[in-house]
Amino acid sequence: MTSPERAFVHAHLDELHADLRAWLRIPSISADPAHAPDVARSAEWLADALRRTGFPTVEIWPTAGAPAVYAEWPSADDGVPVALVYGHHDVQPVVPVELWQHPPFEPTVVEGPHGPELHARGAIDDKGNVAFHLLGLRAHLAATGRDTPAVTVKLLIEGEEESGSPHFADLLRERRDRLACDVVVVSDTGMVAPDVPSAVVGMRGLADAEITLRGPAVDLHSGSFGGGVPNPLHAMAALLAALHDEQGRVTLPGFYDAVRPLSERERELMARVPFDEQAWLAGPAASRATAGEAGFSTLERVGARPTAEVNGMWGGYTGPGHKTIIPAQAHAKLTFRLVADQRPEDVAAQVRAWVEQHLPAGIEAEVHTPPGGVSPCASDLDSPAMSALLAAIARAFDTEPAAVLFTREGGSGPEADLVDVLGAPLLFLGAGLPTDRIHSPNERVLLPMLTRGAEAAAHLWRELAAVPHP
Repeated sequence: MTSPERAFVHAHLDELHADLRAWLRIPSISADPAHAPDVARSAEWLADALRRTGFPTVEIWPTAGAPAVYAEWPSADDGVPVALVYGHHDVQPVVPVELWQHPPFEPTVVEGPHGPELHARGAIDDKGNVAFHLLGLRAHLAATGRDTPAVTVKLLIEGEEESGSPHFADLLRERRDRLACDVVVVSDTGMVAPDVPSAVVGMRGLADAEITLRGPAVDLHSGSFGGGVPNPLHAMAALLAALHDEQGRVTLPGFYDAVRPLSERERELMARVPFDEQAWLAGPAASRATAGEAGFSTLERVGARPTAEVNGMWGGYTGPGHKTIIPAQAHAKLTFRLVADQRPEDVAAQVRAWVEQHLPAGIEAEVHTPPGGVSPCASDLDSPAMSALLAAIARAFDTEPAAVLFTREGGSGPEADLVDVLGAPLLFLGAGLPTDRIHSPNERVLLPMLTRGAEAAAHLWRELAAVPHP
């Protein structure tokens, strides 16, 4: 029997799709200052959409960077939980534009193997994940016959997530009283596959570093000086080659000291997730082989183990033809994904100690580690709120809560700031898929997944209302 939530969602899908297409036409690229007016316009569009949905309180909150959007719809019932939905309305840059099959800000519906897909930058990351909440809340009200939600619903949709959320923690501290809640629902993630109900239960943290190695004071003629003085590019190559040992473990001193080991239960839960490694390699990974830390599965390595990656390295001459020099400098950028209980602020000292250990004579090093970073975060698998989330997802997939799988998100976001400042537990509800080409050309959202997301959100508010809370 079709639930009233599902019936309402399906009857109003055209409205969801039309709204999303209108929002996606706004190129809200937060990393590009030239698009600052577009990010502001995106916030205004969302604020108007929330008012149309029925939220009695909608505000645009300025920050030192891009604006965030806040909305609140109090429940008329006493003693019910307060849920805060987090997402973001900014998007990634679109270069290289020539690899897009359709213009990135002209939403285009394409028929795919699992149903219609909407292609555009931001389609799932994160405008699609935010948009389904608007329909989900309307479906909740219609299905329950209520004028207000069964729980108090707040939304905080930031405008700088794709730029590292540099002002988000300050915004949370400044607005802590307005944002007080019993649970945070993060909608910036996804599920395993279109037919596999799942919930993310953890995200990795992030720290980064830039290294400059200096040798001679100027570029030198490689014939006159080659073999007689150290070459910074050679030193950088050796340094980066020493970043991992033969088992694929990161060699920074103390890097694993605070890592919380995966429990047998966590490993067993991750092993339940269906994963075709060869299909993953041929598809979203676009790679020839797997690699990483020995002793762990690929899913464990990309979601639940810490990593170090070289993001870029440069120096010397890279133009056409030859320039026979020993370069004066070499540069590299590194990032580190962190897991519980690692802290990004600890990585700076670890990187400096590691560089010092591997620095040859005649080479000087400068290590720049920006302050901040992102801390890892995780959900309580046994909390009443988690039970409510699993029940809501299960109803959207016509299954039982026990059939909903747990996954971990290998990426990073400001979720740890939400926990630290607001003191509320995290739930993750998203409709993305590993094949959605997030951050890449031809980003897409599978429209049937948005339907599932809206229905799960509609069920979640009633499920959370039954959860006991202080």
